[in-house]
Amino acid sequence: MKQGWPQAPEPLPHPVIDNHCHLDISRTDEPALSVSDALARSTVAGIPRIVQVGCDVASSRWAVEVASSYDQVVAAIALHPNEAPALAERGELDAALAELDSLAATARVRAIGETGLDYFRTDETGRAAQHESFRRHIELAKKHDLTLMIHDRDAHDDVLAVLEEVGAPPRWVMHCFSGDADFARRCLDRGAYLSFAGTVTFKNAEPLREALKIAPRDRILVETDAPFLTPVPHRGRNNASYLIPLTVRSMARTRGEDLGELCAAIEENTFAAYDGSWGLSEV
Repeated sequence: MKQGWPQAPEPLPHPVIDNHCHLDISRTDEPALSVSDALARSTVAGIPRIVQVGCDVASSRWAVEVASSYDQVVAAIALHPNEAPALAERGELDAALAELDSLAATARVRAIGETGLDYFRTDETGRAAQHESFRRHIELAKKHDLTLMIHDRDAHDDVLAVLEEVGAPPRWVMHCFSGDADFARRCLDRGAYLSFAGTVTFKNAEPLREALKIAPRDRILVETDAPFLTPVPHRGRNNASYLIPLTVRSMARTRGEDLGELCAAIEENTFAAYDGSWGLSEV
């Protein structure tokens, strides 16, 4: 049964940026919002800019097309770690990475991601391919001077080990940060930005909130991972950028900070993490 889209929350007092969104995906039987509708709703809520994220060659191409058509959007392009084993098995990994290399030269591409490691959906037989893909994505980020956007699911230690082996680029983001305070410190010590999603509002996420508390204000980002990870009280429904105020208000309460000041910091951090503005000086 369709529930419709959640009611819009109260807008934020200062703009923030959704630094990880999938406008091309719906996780329920509710159709995805059109790009124009999604951006109109998010702008009203105080989220005038987003990073549209690719997970394979096709969605990376789409991300570039959308970013080239809408000033509010920039693109991240990559092969999701769960894509890598199948591509490697079919002998298609090199060709896919070569196309990403070409797309990375596009002006509206700001990040290589989401790449990384995922031990939740990929068993040991596919991990060598994940590691190879991750290494090569890191090299792409460095080659094109782009931000690295990391997907890490149940693979904390190995993500950091690969980064140390290959050498991290100057700017890298732990997308949907999922660790505790100790892992947060390990990432921060290596120069990471930590991006928090709707999971920070979940009842069982106290270790994540402890990580949020210890993160320096200048290293905090926010995201939706829309249409996934919808914040409370709409958990389980389709997520969208216009719901970020629920996440940011929860973050401000957790950190005991003024909401407007935290919003301003998140916006500044996101510009720094993705190396510049979106070209929307009027917003």
